[in-house]
Amino acid sequence: VPKKLVVTVSGCADDAVAGLVACNPGLRMLQGHRVVLRDDLPAIRGRVALLSGGGSGHEPAHAGYVGKGMLTGVVAGTVFASPSVGSILAAIRAVAQAGAAGILLIVKNYTGDRLNFGMALERARAEGAVVRMVVVGDDCAFTTPGKAGRRGICGTVLIHKVAGALAEAGASLDEIEKKVMAAAKVMGTLGLSLSPCSIPGSKPSFQLAEDEMELGLGICSSPALCPLQVLPADEAVETMLKHMTDPSSASHLSLTPGESPRTLFAPPNPPGSQSYPAPHPAGSSVVLVVNNLGGLSCLELGIVAGAAVRCLENRGIRIARALVGSFMTALEMAGVSLTLMLVDEELVRLVDAKTTAMAWPNILAGPVTTRKEEMPAPRERPRKLQDETGIGPGMARVKQVLQRVCSTLLDMRDKLNELDREAGDGDCGHTHAQAAQAIQEWMRSRPPPAAPAQLLSALADVLLEQMGGSSGVLYGLFLTAAAGSLSGRSDSPAWADAMDAGIEAMQRSFPPGLSPGSQTNSHFLQLDSLFAATQALHSLRSPGADPLQVLATAVQRAEEAAEATRYMDAAAGRASYIRSSRLEQPDPGAVAVAGVLAAVLQ
Repeated sequence: VPKKLVVTVSGCADDAVAGLVACNPGLRMLQGHRVVLRDDLPAIRGRVALLSGGGSGHEPAHAGYVGKGMLTGVVAGTVFASPSVGSILAAIRAVAQAGAAGILLIVKNYTGDRLNFGMALERARAEGAVVRMVVVGDDCAFTTPGKAGRRGICGTVLIHKVAGALAEAGASLDEIEKKVMAAAKVMGTLGLSLSPCSIPGSKPSFQLAEDEMELGLGICSSPALCPLQVLPADEAVETMLKHMTDPSSASHLSLTPGESPRTLFAPPNPPGSQSYPAPHPAGSSVVLVVNNLGGLSCLELGIVAGAAVRCLENRGIRIARALVGSFMTALEMAGVSLTLMLVDEELVRLVDAKTTAMAWPNILAGPVTTRKEEMPAPRERPRKLQDETGIGPGMARVKQVLQRVCSTLLDMRDKLNELDREAGDGDCGHTHAQAAQAIQEWMRSRPPPAAPAQLLSALADVLLEQMGGSSGVLYGLFLTAAAGSLSGRSDSPAWADAMDAGIEAMQRSFPPGLSPGSQTNSHFLQLDSLFAATQALHSLRSPGADPLQVLATAVQRAEEAAEATRYMDAAAGRASYIRSSRLEQPDPGAVAVAGVLAAVLQ
């Protein structure tokens, strides 16, 4: 049974609602019921009240959408279970007694929700309340929906918003009912999951193989179309949109393709030619919702959102608005759903209307596109390069050494990643491989300078721009300082001085007492190899010293220092947060430095 951060399994729905209300001054609980209402309930007098709800586990739905400009209140059931008739009726009575000019129930098309809200509606009508119900079914999964019809899923949130804006503007119950029913008919949603979810205290609802994803499941882990092989994000989005708009499916959403992007974004007419205005696309206009089903990372969600926008643009569809985030989840399910609603200017205005509901995103109103002109980056002032022709090793030697260093780092990628999983995030190998690939690309684009100072300075620029992470900064800092020390020199003592300069620059960047080799023995583990090698390279200052022999000793010292890091506690970086009892491998950064020096020696 998966672990859950709850107080009790039986009370988790109550605790979740209570926590939400406690943190939001605009919300109140209805005594004795799992019902959340607007704190300013008297403000609805003379206006239509909107009530919704359903099972818990879909947070921020449904209580996150209670507020001025959206819902008046919601009724929550236990996890994935419909709320009781008694609680729904209590919510209806509360808004009726507050003076609502009619009540609209917005219900997702699930059997339990329809039965319980429907029974409460009949009882409320028998008491004299003016109540109606709109059932939302936006699921595009099944080509031939069963007798129960299409399931109500994330598109319901857009119906909450449209209805709430109309109610806030003073629209009648008839008008709101008519317009939200029309909006619900031009809306579709499809879900995709990489993993199941589990109700607190229970096992996962279904199983997926490591290489499978599930297409078309509901928000309660209800049946899906079929498992698919895991696809890249852009292909997964294309598959989803193709299914949602397939004319052969009875539950498809009809989108009218517009003109191709090549026509719409053609280059300007050449000077002197006749100018024509750019054609306007005849394609559909939609609101796009990219919804996190609960456990997808924000990084993946952003990738999916970009893919969805590109895919729709390529079809000539105008994206009037895009909402990206967690709107209607399925506990911890790692998945995403896409919702499209066809819109006109009025619907866009209703979506844009202000609301105090905490879960509705505060976004800048405007159409969406991936074809935005990028802001030009500031240009770096040209450097005044010193004339160092003839200094240092020849260009062929430089290329040979750099190629050996790059191939070594690429070969070490998996080993460094494995070491980094012990005390970091497992990306040390990827980071160093990225640096190697950047250096290779740089060498293909231009001949590397032969002068040592210019070579190290150029390498510093490449690493600072392309490597990323703390490693990129450390290497860039070291190389920049070493380059300054080498200016106009290439003799053996100059390289010893350059190593010292690099180490000193890194020491200055850390707080006192946290530098490699300091008396505190605090050990920035990645730098220990470099520090040990630098100490050995001091022998280059001795008259008659053999550079290759000195370098071989330096490599040996670096490898010994790297191995010794398995017995040390890190004072900085991610490893510093890990208990020393869990650190049983040498530091990957120190191993990488030793590998680079060995490659130079070879």
